[in-house]
Amino acid sequence: MPYYKIDGVTPVVDPSAYVHPTAVLIGDVIIGKGCYVGPGACLRGDFGRITMEEESNIQDNCVVHGFAETHTVIRKHGHVGHGAVLHGCVVGEDALIGMNAVVMDYANIGQGSIIAAASFIKNRFTCPPRSMVMGTPGKIVRSVTDDELSWKQTGTREYIDLTKRCLTSMVECAPLTSLESERPALQTGTHQPKS
Repeated sequence: MPYYKIDGVTPVVDPSAYVHPTAVLIGDVIIGKGCYVGPGACLRGDFGRITMEEESNIQDNCVVHGFAETHTVIRKHGHVGHGAVLHGCVVGEDALIGMNAVVMDYANIGQGSIIAAASFIKNRFTCPPRSMVMGTPGKIVRSVTDDELSWKQTGTREYIDLTKRCLTSMVECAPLTSLESERPALQTGTHQPKS
């Protein structure tokens, strides 16, 4: 696992969290209970602190960083989609950052909010709880519906389950050279894109 101490500060990872072996954690990074950090994610706590609270997730190829003396926080059940960039911001409890979105310094994403995929959230942006934010620059377009919040929570539960699956069954292996005649199919999730 590529974990790196810098200036005497070592990452902290709760034993119930899963960090993929290709993710990189540097310095002042704190990963809480039941968290998931996906392949290729980079959490650079070499200036400011980064904290993932309980059962939050950061997916593949995300970058998390901040300026000196900032604290980037992903609160409980925060959900950060593939390829997102977080820099010195706070992602509220049960909030979702969509794929390839960018959230800049001192932005504060309210509890239960959704940042749409590919949105750009300017520094010092603040949204109230359950805001739907879209665009470049990101703007609040409406409130998150009960149905949308429930959809988000289902996705987060699947990542909580994925953490457990990874801890118990994911192992490095050599690929097969041909397809098995009775190849099993993964039947683990029911979460689908929102229509």
